[in-house]
Amino acid sequence: MIELLYFAWVRDAVGVDGEVLPLPAGVATVAALLDWLGTRSPRHAAALADRARVRVAVDHAFAGPATPVAAGAEVAIFPPVTGG
Repeated sequence: MIELLYFAWVRDAVGVDGEVLPLPAGVATVAALLDWLGTRSPRHAAALADRARVRVAVDHAFAGPATPVAAGAEVAIFPPVTGG
């Protein structure tokens, strides 16, 4: 299983604040996870269509497309954060 958390407009676009799902075989990186999530529903597809508009953290650490993802991980998906 993998725990997914969605924040801000990503949460609104997907329609839920989180999901716990089995990690499909062959999904081993953040990029592969986002690709797979985009196939789950039209809402997921719309939220994840422009990867430049989302950031990902795996187990509380910022992650890039090649970051490994394994069963038991917590993956947060959120918009870029800015400060001022």
